[in-house]
Amino acid sequence: MSDIIVSTEPATGAEVWSGPVGDAAAEVAAARSAWAEWAAHSVTYRMEMIRRFANVVRSRETEFAELIARETGKPFWEAKTEVESVVGKVEISIDAYSDRTPTRRLEAAMGNKVTVRHKPHGVLAVLGPYNFPAHLPNGHIVPALIAGNAVVFKPSERTPATGAFLVDCFHEAGVPEGVLRLLIGGPNEGRALAGQDGIDGLLFTGSARAGMALHRQYAEMPHKMLALELGGNNPLVAWDTPDVQAAATIIVQSAFLSAGQRCTCARRLIVEDGQHEELIAEVVRIMDRIIVDHPMADPQPFMGPVIDNAAADHLQEQFMGLMMKGGRPIRRLDRPFEERPYLTPALIDVTDAKDRPDEEMFGPVLQLIRVKDFDAAIDEANNTRFGLAASVLTKSPELYDRFWANVRAGVINWNKPTNGAPSSAPFGGVGLSGNHRPSAFYAADYSAYPVTSVEADATRAVIAEGLRDAYAPNGN
Repeated sequence: MSDIIVSTEPATGAEVWSGPVGDAAAEVAAARSAWAEWAAHSVTYRMEMIRRFANVVRSRETEFAELIARETGKPFWEAKTEVESVVGKVEISIDAYSDRTPTRRLEAAMGNKVTVRHKPHGVLAVLGPYNFPAHLPNGHIVPALIAGNAVVFKPSERTPATGAFLVDCFHEAGVPEGVLRLLIGGPNEGRALAGQDGIDGLLFTGSARAGMALHRQYAEMPHKMLALELGGNNPLVAWDTPDVQAAATIIVQSAFLSAGQRCTCARRLIVEDGQHEELIAEVVRIMDRIIVDHPMADPQPFMGPVIDNAAADHLQEQFMGLMMKGGRPIRRLDRPFEERPYLTPALIDVTDAKDRPDEEMFGPVLQLIRVKDFDAAIDEANNTRFGLAASVLTKSPELYDRFWANVRAGVINWNKPTNGAPSSAPFGGVGLSGNHRPSAFYAADYSAYPVTSVEADATRAVIAEGLRDAYAPNGN
């Protein structure tokens, strides 16, 4: 790792930003020294400070969206929705803190009271991803700060400029620089941050492989809180859908939004064999109309490039691997510009593929699987170690009820895309998709821990059984 991190535009290769690699120990020490004062403020004070952050982001919305679009390659229209999500997260997190971590007082026996309050953990580390470099880490940072924690945030080495901009907005709003620290670096700095004795927990969004490594690292540290938001090999079942065009549109949105670089994107399309031809023909017609271009193009594209050439190369290798196992391409994963990471949306029938890998293909590739009946569709939906998102497209409420009851996932939708999870609800998965600490509205749950107190306004005590008579001679 060099001493400088350089960020470049996926669309053009031009430099976006550069900055020196930071020191994890120094950033954690700075956060540790600032934490107590921040935690001593009232939650109302902290909430109002975070509201000021939202106002700063609003005032810099266009600048922020342009930076995200340039650094990630996502279309400008989509980058604007990410900035809107950053702003929207503030009020959602305030509501969530009040709903999930309120002070509760209960009456107990003999005039006592039981009180439940919440305390911050201390210093929390946040490791952010590149696909939503503002929205996803912000979804950890805002609840953590409201709860009274200090935060050390390391953005992805692929999107450091967006991370730096986000932190600057917090500081401009008045959040003390010691309370939110920015650590620039690559995998080495991420590992160093995760291993610091001075952090009290780690909030991670990223790949299942990295999440498993962190889980192993924290296995002997139960005193530290670990929240993992990982990937998915998400199923989308289309069954008895009379509105073919609407179903095909949802399928394309599910698979190819953000060039397939969302953890909730559909990876596997499961259909009834022999009843699927019309639907697949419509999906292909829409795919062929998708504009793939640079973020600021006019007309605006539906897809930009994937994050870099290494990611594009890996996806092409994965696609070729599916073909070698017997997959039949319906639309190939083409590379229109060899020197840049643009990819066209791909659809491949893997029904007869042998030893199909259970992995997250983090890009614009949708695998088609034909099955004989709805029970087989459910079995195929569950044919994965992941369990993040799933959706069923059907006119039948009864089929949806069966699907919901039997599919293992943390997000299960009906006649909606797989990638339609609202921030006003919990978000997370099971299996390799997370460690049962859902984020979004439930992020408040892991940003503070509950403290139970039994309270009385006077000291009163009696031992009713098991003591000798105090007046008996020699204790007899």
